[in-house]
Amino acid sequence: MSVEWYAERLRGGCLMPRPTHTLAVMADFTIEELVIPRDARAEGWDDFTATVDVRNQVESVGYGTTEMNVTARELLPGWQRQEHKPRRLFAARVGTRIVARALIETLADEGTDAAWLSVEVLPDWRGHGIGRALADQVEGLAQADGRTSLLVYAVSPDALGERLAAPTGYGSVPRGNPEVRFLLSRGYRLEQISRGSRLALPVDPRIVDGHMKMASARAGKDYALHYWIDRVPSRWREDVAVLNTRMSTDAPTAGLDEPEDVWDVQRVLDYEESEAQSPRTMLTAAVEHRPTGILCGFTELSVPAETERHVGQEDTLVLKEHRGHRLGMLLKAANLRHLAQQRPGHPSVITFNAEENRHMLDVNEAIGFTPIGYEGGWKRTISGS
Repeated sequence: MSVEWYAERLRGGCLMPRPTHTLAVMADFTIEELVIPRDARAEGWDDFTATVDVRNQVESVGYGTTEMNVTARELLPGWQRQEHKPRRLFAARVGTRIVARALIETLADEGTDAAWLSVEVLPDWRGHGIGRALADQVEGLAQADGRTSLLVYAVSPDALGERLAAPTGYGSVPRGNPEVRFLLSRGYRLEQISRGSRLALPVDPRIVDGHMKMASARAGKDYALHYWIDRVPSRWREDVAVLNTRMSTDAPTAGLDEPEDVWDVQRVLDYEESEAQSPRTMLTAAVEHRPTGILCGFTELSVPAETERHVGQEDTLVLKEHRGHRLGMLLKAANLRHLAQQRPGHPSVITFNAEENRHMLDVNEAIGFTPIGYEGGWKRTISGS
């Protein structure tokens, strides 16, 4: 996905409401496409919230912690942005209860052939054919839309027994895990492993300051730090659009071959306008290359309103042409200090990295991040419709 990404990222790309309707009726459950509500008072809010609960319970089982739970209010802005990354949401219902969800996301650019899919079923309702029916639904939609590259990210809890190694040579998943067997049975190939890591807060400020000092010395006088909260200063909007675009091309994606996702200034403004409705706050640290006056790197922390909840590490990127100057460490340490100054009191920061991205893992480990779990990045190539 990106150099760093947060489970079900809180970004994306006006509302395209579709009527709720039953797509399939099985012996014990129904599958419906859901309307994305306009707000917490609108029709469909309870069903949307129920699908977020499914997401949280599945994540909690996969990672062994509820720390990564998110709220429906936090995810809603991303679902309401459909111009650049169209999304559709499906729910499986037993009686009146939603017990599973599936989603399909694509890029609006007709030149791309990728679709991102997810199927999540509550543990007590697995083994009833619900996951297969949901997978059939979203895979069928992808194929009908001419999407030939199906991408799935699935958490794989550790387990004893035979391992399935990623072709990158970095990381593996238990071959006997249900999600692994399910994906293999549907023709997916494991391409990459991503590590979830946790940093306990607060970090000793002497450690953060020490890393900043050493990184600043390595970077030299050609680079300058800048900070902002939520909205990008007008002078940096074009640069941020470039950085967001490069997130999709400069990150290690192994055999997943993630397509380019192009941003412009209007998309940056649209994103900010949408995120203004979210209860979360985005803290950004960026680095300017002084000789050219352009931003060459940034990192973001997504901060919930409640101090008892974890902070999500969003994107971190240093442009390829500016790597080798310890800018990654400079940015990460600087934004952690920014967090301590602006929004203290949270218990942790959680981040995700490709297992082969040794440079960023070295940075995180030096700061104090420790592994909490692993996800597989899977791909299936299908013929067009």
